[in-house]
Amino acid sequence: MTTQQIGFEALHNFRDLGGCPAADGRTVRRGLLYRSDSLGKLTTPADLERLRALGVRTVIDLRYDWEIAAKGRVPDFDGLEYHHLSIEHRPYDQAEIDPALDPWRYLADRFAEVAEDGVREIRQALDVITGAEAPAVFHCASGKDRTGLIAALLLTLLGVAEDDIAADFALTERATPRLVADWHAAHPGRTLRWPGYGRAPETVIRLALADLAARHGSVEGYLTGPLGIDRAQIDALRARLLTA
Repeated sequence: MTTQQIGFEALHNFRDLGGCPAADGRTVRRGLLYRSDSLGKLTTPADLERLRALGVRTVIDLRYDWEIAAKGRVPDFDGLEYHHLSIEHRPYDQAEIDPALDPWRYLADRFAEVAEDGVREIRQALDVITGAEAPAVFHCASGKDRTGLIAALLLTLLGVAEDDIAADFALTERATPRLVADWHAAHPGRTLRWPGYGRAPETVIRLALADLAARHGSVEGYLTGPLGIDRAQIDALRARLLTA
């Protein structure tokens, strides 16, 4: 079973993390945990109603303040709990990445920075998801890197194997053409220097997870060490998000 893409008019990368094989022969429940590109793009009544129909009541926005100011946030509605937790602290422009660099190593190095700098916000995001009583969605701008890191850490906590984590990460590749088209529409007259813009091959998240393991002994070592996730929280996450 794999994670499931859900169609919206404005969103290109919204999917249900349910369906992944997880700990003890269980699977991640469908309809409880979603990842997405920016919910600030939900400007039509149809799209907003689709989000509400999924039962989503918790939104975690992983973007910078200035991204929200420029692009907007999820429209408010009754029962919504909105959490702004910017996990990245060293901004960079992916459109301007040097084409001569190893692109996947470069992105994995940025993931390592986020994992180091964003410990407080990453932990808060995981705490919000643990305590959510209704379906939750977390997102950044494209739903690719910051969102991909949170998804990988969550799925690790749920006992999902690296191959399945990598396969979920790479599903963003389906959205790449639309992400590139959106960039061109938003930046008329600019040149997209980096040919890897909008890409999300498995290599990136595999490198990022290997870096965490090299530094902390394992990905779990990062989660239980710097992030301070304990056994009780892992059990709570699994009780809520995995099939019985």
